Amino acid sequence: MTGPLNGVRVIEIGTLIAAPFAARLMGEFGAEVIKIESMGQGDPLRKWRKLHEGTSLWWYLQSRNKKSLSLNLKSPEGIEIVKRLAESADVLIENLRPGALEKLGLGWDVLHALNPKLTLVRISGYGQSGPYRDRPGFGAIGEAMGGIRYTTGTPGSPPARVGVSLGDSLASMHAVMGALMSLLRVKTGQGDGQIVDVSLVESVFNLMESLVPEYDMLGHVRERSGGALPGIAPSNTYPTADGAYVVIAGNSDPIFKRLMQTIGRPDLGDAPEFAYNDGRAAQSEMLDAAISAWSSSLPIDDVLQALEQAEVPAGRIYNVADIVADPHYQAREMILDAQLPGGTHVKMPGIVPKLSETPGSVNWQGPALGQHTDSVLGDLGMTAADIAQLKTDGVVQ
Repeated sequence: MTGPLNGVRVIEIGTLIAAPFAARLMGEFGAEVIKIESMGQGDPLRKWRKLHEGTSLWWYLQSRNKKSLSLNLKSPEGIEIVKRLAESADVLIENLRPGALEKLGLGWDVLHALNPKLTLVRISGYGQSGPYRDRPGFGAIGEAMGGIRYTTGTPGSPPARVGVSLGDSLASMHAVMGALMSLLRVKTGQGDGQIVDVSLVESVFNLMESLVPEYDMLGHVRERSGGALPGIAPSNTYPTADGAYVVIAGNSDPIFKRLMQTIGRPDLGDAPEFAYNDGRAAQSEMLDAAISAWSSSLPIDDVLQALEQAEVPAGRIYNVADIVADPHYQAREMILDAQLPGGTHVKMPGIVPKLSETPGSVNWQGPALGQHTDSVLGDLGMTAADIAQLKTDGVVQ
């Protein structure tokens, strides 16, 4: 393993999306990630969405670069193994219900005493404190209570899902940020490890821009607005002659003038009332109608070519087929070729961000359940006979 996190050991006690995605991101940049899975079926993600020969394609992506240790956490011996791993770990990431880690005998007091340098990242629906602490929480609920579902969709329609598990992924990214901040504190000698408390709801809420001050000062409740950017104009989704849609962001002052010149409406570009955003926002519907009249008269390729020449930000709305075929995605190594067990090749997303000196890498796809049990336990000093006895006793798989 190479990368900026080379030498960092991460223990993952999590399932499905939030904690596993956070650990995956760290593993892509060099951390050794040991994923502890329950015996029998392992992480339920192994059976989610589209399967290839019985295993989820999402699993192979979400768990790349991880080692799978299949462990019985209901046994005292299994808990002792976790404690031994924690003694040499830098980060432990979990997304169990608050209090579940304590019931296992792996609370912060225990872990911190074993390893004062350890960072404990805890991802939950509502956080480790507060009146909703003990409620079950999934990413969808985080999106609902964090504010983004209410603002997603077209006016007059029910609130809509954004299309992916956004709440979980946002929590994962906040978890990685918190873990790295804590690691920096430890590695620079400023202090010991700490708890990183990440809430699904708060991770979504953190993206909600000026929602709160607008409500507090003005009583304004932001509503669903379809493809438009409320209060910032012109910025919307516009139809083209061939049935496609293009997103055009002409909302800076000089870009607006270039856009109006391109669509044949220099009169709007030169109008004093449209010189600044507040004036344009007050008449956004009229401006959108003018842009739509132009865009709907041309096929999307002609629209995009004209806007590119005018240096107006614009883009077609991609589906996955567009993404995979796009030369820019390919040039940026955002579409990688992966090999599944049995030799089948499949395309996978590349790595973000791009680091110039210590880039991330994909070294293997999601492992089989318990694939690394023997090697992980061997690193703890256990002999082949020790491991065989643990398997006989139902402690590991």
